[in-house]
Amino acid sequence: MSLPAINSFRISVSTLVTYIPLIATVVTCLFSVILARATLRYVEATDKGLALAREEFEREWTPDLHIKLERISATEARVIVTNLAKSSVLLQLLQLRKLSHAVPFERCRLNDPLVGGMTWSQEMGRRILACTEQDFEGPIAASMTFYAAGRMFRTDWFRSHIVVRDGRILTLEPSTMPARRVRVIERKGPERRREFVQDIAGDAAPNKPDNKPDEKFFVTGA
Repeated sequence: MSLPAINSFRISVSTLVTYIPLIATVVTCLFSVILARATLRYVEATDKGLALAREEFEREWTPDLHIKLERISATEARVIVTNLAKSSVLLQLLQLRKLSHAVPFERCRLNDPLVGGMTWSQEMGRRILACTEQDFEGPIAASMTFYAAGRMFRTDWFRSHIVVRDGRILTLEPSTMPARRVRVIERKGPERRREFVQDIAGDAAPNKPDNKPDEKFFVTGA
């Protein structure tokens, strides 16, 4: 091999050795982009899986109560509360009112546990008649306040259509389902008490400083 050919080969090899780091850098960048896109796809799939798992968990364990008023006889009716969720709750306050009234007419304090999937019932005929009086035809609503997982919740108003004549219950049938599920009452101390009173009163007008205590608005049955 002639000397010029050997010198030309040496120049080509040295040039190739010089470009090797550049080629390695380009290949590394390409692999980095591919791995980054794969990581992003994996993160998106993981987020979707977590969102579905969270949604399923909330659907199964978020407290959800169903309230039904049922006629037993002409002078007696029953309130049936069903726990549709898996978590157990502690019933605290049952309220009854006519839709024409801004605040509950009857309330019954409770301290009864209700296991998930079970039903609680109690006869409330006298309280319902005290709310409707001797003659009434129209909707009556019931709401329940309860504890679950250390927090206080309140259901929306479950409506029923009732017909009362001469103090006798002729019909009592469920009418419409509530539009909202249970809501958390989060405030503490005096602020929590004010929120509790105002919230269960069906979003009544704000209390003024010179108003009398809220107990005056509730009439308990005999």
